[in-house]
Order: sequence, then C-alpha cells, then structure tokens
Amino acid sequence: MNANSANNYMTGFGNHFASEAIPGTLPEGRNSPQRVAHGLYAEQLSGTAFTAPRAENRRSWLYRIRPAAMHGPFQPYAQHRLHSDFSAGPVSPDQMRWSPLPMPESPTDFVDGLYTMAGNGGPEGQHGVGIHLYAANRSMQGRYFYDADGELLIVPQQGRLRIATEFGVIDIGPQQIAVIPRGVRFLVELPDGEARGYVCENFGAALRLPDLGPIGSNGLANPRDFETPVAAYEDVEGEFELIAKFQGHLWRADIGHSPLDVVGWHGNYAPYRYDLRRFNTIGSISYDHPDPSIFLVLTSPSDTPGVGNMDFVIFPPRWLVAQDTFRPPWFHRNIASEFMGLIHGVYDAKAEGFAPGGASLHNCMTGHGPDAATFEKASNADLSKPDVIDDTMAFMFETRAVIRPTRQAVEAAHRQRDYQACWAGLRRHFVPPQA
Repeated sequence: MNANSANNYMTGFGNHFASEAIPGTLPEGRNSPQRVAHGLYAEQLSGTAFTAPRAENRRSWLYRIRPAAMHGPFQPYAQHRLHSDFSAGPVSPDQMRWSPLPMPESPTDFVDGLYTMAGNGGPEGQHGVGIHLYAANRSMQGRYFYDADGELLIVPQQGRLRIATEFGVIDIGPQQIAVIPRGVRFLVELPDGEARGYVCENFGAALRLPDLGPIGSNGLANPRDFETPVAAYEDVEGEFELIAKFQGHLWRADIGHSPLDVVGWHGNYAPYRYDLRRFNTIGSISYDHPDPSIFLVLTSPSDTPGVGNMDFVIFPPRWLVAQDTFRPPWFHRNIASEFMGLIHGVYDAKAEGFAPGGASLHNCMTGHGPDAATFEKASNADLSKPDVIDDTMAFMFETRAVIRPTRQAVEAAHRQRDYQACWAGLRRHFVPPQA
C-alpha cells in the first residue's frame, strides 16, 4: 500500500468522509468530471438503493487506477467449509457449545480458513446472518477477496489482522472489530503469523449505532470512536486472483493488477474499525440485572421496529453493585436466538468450559443461564460490596430468527457434547412451608 496513510484514520460514524493519497485527486463540485485528475477513473460503489432515504443512503465515489470491471471470467472456487446453506434438516433445540477452532496444520490464509458455524436467512432474501469462525496461519498472497452477499463484522480473538482494503488499511487485534461493507475488496495479512476469530456475515440492513432512547445522548458506543481509514493504494501489475462470495458460493477470477488501486474516495460507504474497550457500559445501581440490550454496540434493523435482524452485543469489564439481586445473568429463555463467543478472560456466567475462541448457541426458547458453580457462588455472595468484573470480553450475535447450526458444526470434533452437564449440579432447594 502507498505509505501516505497506512496508520491514519478518520473518526466518526456514518459521516460523509473524503480522503486522497495524492493531493488534488478528489474533484471539486462534481463526482464524475469529464476527466479525473491524474488519469484516474471515477466509480461509484452503492451499498443501498439509489432511491433510499437520505438518512439511510450509503454510497461512495472511488477514484482509481483501473475500474473494478477489469478481471477475467469467474469460475467456481472450492472452499467447502464456507457457505450460506442453513436450510437442511430439522434444528435441535439443544444448547450447544464448542471449544476453539483448531489452528490449521497446513498453510491457510483468511479465505481458506473461514468455517461456517450457523446462520439463517440468506443473500437471496437479503435478511439474516451467516456466522463463521476463522483460523489462519498465512497472509493472503497474490489474492483478493470480496463478499457480494453481505457485510462482514470481523471479531479477532487471537492474533492481529492487517486488512488492506480499497479505501485504505485497517489494523485490528483482539478486543477490536472491523466492518467491511458488502462488495469492498480486501486482503488480510497476519502480523503475528497466525490468527483466529469470529465473523458475522450480515445479509440484512447495514449495521449502525442503536438509538439510545431514555439513556439520552451519551453512552454505549460513541460515534467519535469509530475509525475509517484514509486513502492508500497499490499500483502493481502481475498474476493475481480475485475471490468473490456470491449467492453462498465462492468464485475466482484472474486479475492482472491489484484491485486496491483507489487513490482517493469520498462518501459514507466505507470500512471501519472500533475498539471494544472504549464502550461506555451502562448498568443498574439499585436492583435487578438489566436486559443485555444495554450492551448493544451495533444493530442491523429489520422491517419490525425495535427488532434487529442482527444485534452485536458485548460483555466488557464492569462493576456490579445491585442490591438484593442475583448479579450474574439470570436463567432465561428468549424469543431471540443467541450465538456467543469469548475473546478474552472468563465470562462471569460460566465457571469453566467456555474458553477464549470457543462459542455457544442458545436458540429460541431454549433455557440457559449460569452453571451450578456460578449459581451457588452468586447466591451466597456478600452484596454489601461491589463485584468488579475485570480483564474479560465476551460478545453475542443475537438474531430474531432461529440460528441453524451447519452439519459440520454439529458433527465437529471440537463440539462439547457434554455441555448440558454444566447444569446437572443444580440442586433442588425448594422447601414448602409447613402446614
């Protein structure tokens, strides 16, 4: 990438950004002049319908060395662990949990290291999500990737990622996230040699900050903490390949140059990153454990007001001070379905078995909650003192539709088939009053 901008970012969420790696690249007063500066091509990238309301409309203008149309014909690309097929067979209501995805034994980059765990909906209807893990031990070399099916929310758990995109470079590590919009081309390098994490592929409306309602104007994730890269570009020719995910399948095409050749851009459809440690946690200071919606970072709205196509929720370090209250998350059953992961530390509602890099799935109306050891500890805790939950970061992808696990996830060697045993030790405490 051009060295002008590799470590610089613009801040703010949903604003209209403008960036150029070479001064004078961006045209003044118009988007597509007859001749673009420096002999570049003007190209619009639209993430919404042209006629979407102004507040919802997302698009950017790119000024690039070659148009995105320049590549060879696509042919199927075999990577059978990544797909969007969530429709086969019945779905068990069992609680499910997995240990971390093993690191590959052979050289594997980010694309080949993607492993589909579960999902619902699909790119055809433009709703629902695909939930994937990744485990990689090699940087992408001579290949570039884009997802035409949905935007990608990337959540690293181990190892840093250097994501070179058409818009510039995004560096992230554990406890940070990156969002790559639908259709944006990129490659992933591994500064630490190997990396593992989670990916939520959002087929629905683009992720955005939730409304705060009675919380007011401050709290949760602040817009100023979201960072968009400034322009950087590659001007290289050679024998490369372009990998596309389209309608649930991967395709490859030869391309004779780097597609990361955007010298300048402006608009509000761009990749961004966010540091989860900047989240302003809200909680109860009187009694009861609030609903987990107070931990909402980003939401993909659905066609039903107040109901998300997908919600991204985190459980960061925080203080628990509620009195006469069972402080950990209570036993519950939800109309929504939850896929949970652990980035760092220990999750406060589980004593053991839920390791960083692991995952759990609790589907619609399936009961879940703290295990026996956590229940006993919380039930006998001294509530005159605050409980400081420190050095942890867990998250949840929550959806309004049932999350259907894939066959490979159900049959995986790293699935914990004895997960239900964590509740087996819950004892009967009921003592009826004497007549």
